[in-house]
Amino acid sequence: MRITPAERRGLLGHRHLLAPGDRAGLVEDVAETLVGLHATDAASVVLSARARVREPSPVDVERALYEDRTLLRMHCMRRTLFVVPTDLVPVFHHSTSEAIARRERAVLLKHLAATGPARNERWLNAAETAALAALTRLGEAGAVELTAEVPALQETVVMSPGKPYQQTQRVGGWVLRLLAMEGRIRRGRPLGGWTSNQFRYSVAPEMPPMDPTEARTELLRLWLACYGPGTLEDLTWWTGWPNGQVREALGRIGPAEVEMAEGTGFALSADRLAAELGTDDAATPWAALLPGLDPATMGWKHRDWYVDPAHRPLLYDSAGNGGPTVWWNGEIVGAWAQRADGEIAWRLLVDRGAEARDAVEAEAAALQEWLAHHRMVTRFPAPLTKELTA
Repeated sequence: MRITPAERRGLLGHRHLLAPGDRAGLVEDVAETLVGLHATDAASVVLSARARVREPSPVDVERALYEDRTLLRMHCMRRTLFVVPTDLVPVFHHSTSEAIARRERAVLLKHLAATGPARNERWLNAAETAALAALTRLGEAGAVELTAEVPALQETVVMSPGKPYQQTQRVGGWVLRLLAMEGRIRRGRPLGGWTSNQFRYSVAPEMPPMDPTEARTELLRLWLACYGPGTLEDLTWWTGWPNGQVREALGRIGPAEVEMAEGTGFALSADRLAAELGTDDAATPWAALLPGLDPATMGWKHRDWYVDPAHRPLLYDSAGNGGPTVWWNGEIVGAWAQRADGEIAWRLLVDRGAEARDAVEAEAAALQEWLAHHRMVTRFPAPLTKELTA
C-alpha cells in the first residue's frame, strides 16, 4: 500500500480532531485520541484542547485535571511532561516512565555523591520518606512549601562544576520530580492560573501493575491509531525507546507496511487506513492556530510532509521544539504569537489562496477574543515567534 504526503495531510485533520466535523465533546476525548497532550508549557494543554473541542473552556481542562481527576500530568515519552487519561497512566508509566525514573535516580545519586560520602542512596531514601510524610500531613503543597517543611530538601548540589554555566540547585526539585516519575506523587492545581508551570503536589494512589512489554505494545498501538503510518524513526523518536523495544512492540502488533515518501512506514491496519482515505472528512477545509509543542507539530520525527524544510528553522528552535503554528488543511503555513497587549500577531510563510487567508484571519480573531483576559509566554519560542512579539 502507498500513501502520499497529500493523503497524510488529509488524514491529519480527521485524526487530530481539527476538521470542523471531527471536534470532540470533552478534553478527555482529546487527550485519549492524541495519546496525551504536551504539557511542558502549561498553556499548551489548554490551547491544544481549545483547537479540538466543540465548546472550549479552560474550566473544562481544570475540571478534568483537578476535580474529576480523569487526566493526569506526568513525565513519560522523551522525559517530557504530558497530560494523559488517568485510566491509561499504567500504560505510560510501565512502558516509559519507569525507565526514565531509574535513569533520573542514577543521575541524582551521582550529583549527591560529588558533595560527600554521606549523600548516598540511604540519604536520598530518607529525604524521600520525609517528603512523602510531609505531603501526607499537608494533603497538598507546592515545592517551596514542602521544601520548607523538609530540611533535607533544602540541601544543594552543584551542576556542571567549573563550567561557565555552573549552577547550584536545591535537591528539593530533583526529589519531587523523581517521586512524580516513579508514580509516588502527582501534580495538582497550579499555584497561579492555567498558564502557570508551578504546581502543588499530593501523594498518589498506588500504581496498578502492568507488564512493561504489554504496556509498550499498547502505547504503540495507540500511536499508530492516531499518528500512523509512521517510520521506525518516527516511532523511536516519539516514544524515546531503544530500537529493539520498538521493533518488539511492532512485532506483537503486526502492523501493515505502507510505502511513504520517507520510506517504509507502519499503519495499524491497511483496511482501516484505506477506509479513512476514502471518506469525505479528509477533504473538509480547515484552519487552526496551534500552540507551541502541540501534538500535531511534534508527532513525528520526519516532518517534511507537513512543513516545508526551508521553514523549519523559523518554526522550531535549535532543540527541535515547535513554536505556535498556523495550519491550513494539514500543513503548517505560518506562525502566530500573542503580544504583550493581547493582540494575536500572525504571519503566513506560503500563499494558499484567499480562502486560507480569510480562514486564518477568522481563527486569529476568535483566539484573540478567547484570550482577552489572559497573557501567555511561550516557553520555547521559535525564531519567528520571537520576531512576531518583538
